[in-house]
Amino acid sequence: MEFSPGLITAAYLIAALLFIFSLSGLSKQESAETGNLYGMVGMAIALIATLADPRVSNVLMIFIAMIIGAVIGLRLANKVEMTEMPELVAILHSFVGLAAVLVGFNSYFEMHQSFGSSLGHLGMDTEAMKIAMNIHLSEVFIGVFIGAVTFTGSIVAFAKLRGLINSSALMLPHRHKMNLAAGITSFVLMIVFVQNGGAHFPLFLMTAIALLFGWHLVASIGGADMPVVVSMLNSYSGWAAAAAGFMLNNDLLIITGALVGSSGAILSYIMCKAMNRSFISVIAGGFGTQVVIDVDKDYGEHVEVHAEAVADLLRNARSVIITPGYGMAVAQAQYPVYEMTQALKDKGIDVKFAIHPVAGRLPGHMNVLLAEARVPYDIVFGMDEINEDFSQTDVVLVIGANDTVNPSAAEDPTSPIAGMPVLEVWHAKEVIVFKRSMNTGYAGVQNPLFFKENTQMLFGDAKDSVEQIFKAL
Repeated sequence: MEFSPGLITAAYLIAALLFIFSLSGLSKQESAETGNLYGMVGMAIALIATLADPRVSNVLMIFIAMIIGAVIGLRLANKVEMTEMPELVAILHSFVGLAAVLVGFNSYFEMHQSFGSSLGHLGMDTEAMKIAMNIHLSEVFIGVFIGAVTFTGSIVAFAKLRGLINSSALMLPHRHKMNLAAGITSFVLMIVFVQNGGAHFPLFLMTAIALLFGWHLVASIGGADMPVVVSMLNSYSGWAAAAAGFMLNNDLLIITGALVGSSGAILSYIMCKAMNRSFISVIAGGFGTQVVIDVDKDYGEHVEVHAEAVADLLRNARSVIITPGYGMAVAQAQYPVYEMTQALKDKGIDVKFAIHPVAGRLPGHMNVLLAEARVPYDIVFGMDEINEDFSQTDVVLVIGANDTVNPSAAEDPTSPIAGMPVLEVWHAKEVIVFKRSMNTGYAGVQNPLFFKENTQMLFGDAKDSVEQIFKAL
């Protein structure tokens, strides 16, 4: 089935509008479901229009690829836990980067066979043909570069989030100079590549440099900044898709890639502001961040508490703030937390939830988990809305959070998380921290909160601990 080019263009425009509506819907919890629906309909229209494009010659192969991809996607969607969503997003970004690299090389190898004859057929003179060819060579080079950086960078992010490699920043000597040298060398290679009519060596050398550059760029960023890295790689994958769109002369791919790229960049900037991080510093592999970790510092002794004692504290409290983190997500404790919340509210106790902008390892991660457990949205507050309430709060329950409640961010200028706005839970009368052990958080930084006079540690699985408190209540 084939449609006219005008009809295909119209379908692409409708799909692009639906993608814009999808992004708009996803910006609010109330309209997120509708936003997802817009996105699915838009993608269905885009796929049908692409299959109907006269330039698509082998529809059968595309169908086979789509079926294989759909089977893998359905299996992953049914198998993956919400706690594993950040690393799933990261590895999906790597696929987009790899696709851009493959499209670039395919376009490059086909160019010598078809580019000159097609332009000659259009009646273009030699000078115009040369300009058009140089533009296309630049598209290929830039597309491969962005795709290669996204590919290896996303794999490193996946490995860090998955715990396959150390989450701390890779501090190689002269690492920023190496990044700068890689960027300058790639730019010079692009000029050589274009001036020599698409010579093989500059493209292959740049690809190797870009793969190493992407690996080192993300490896140089510490665990505390990984939520920003995920959204940043989302932006890179968008620009890689846009570059592939230019190479394939596909308007929808260009529009969609630009939407994803720009929205990912905006999200990264917003998150950097929330963490008091320089946007340029983070995307440059931690440029300008010089920290010293004092591993020998004596913080004193922590105080341990049991579930029954915590239940007594809560029973006598007038106000309670629950601060969840990634540990709550891992333990799947959001459901008993909801039951405990209802029990406290039934006793007339004021209960609120405090959510840090980068709680978990993906933007909005905690909000989704709490909504999944039916926690009312009107008692869930962001950091800026609730930080002033801690000093008037009787009990704060820190469930699986670590770096987002670390006083070092405000008190220790040499800390890797120095200057990062955090939930100031230590101002409450009593703080109960739910943890499995005294290990450091994802940023690899010790938390002085655990040793403060008004803090007590409740060790064990967060879900089991909350269930014990609920029964005691």
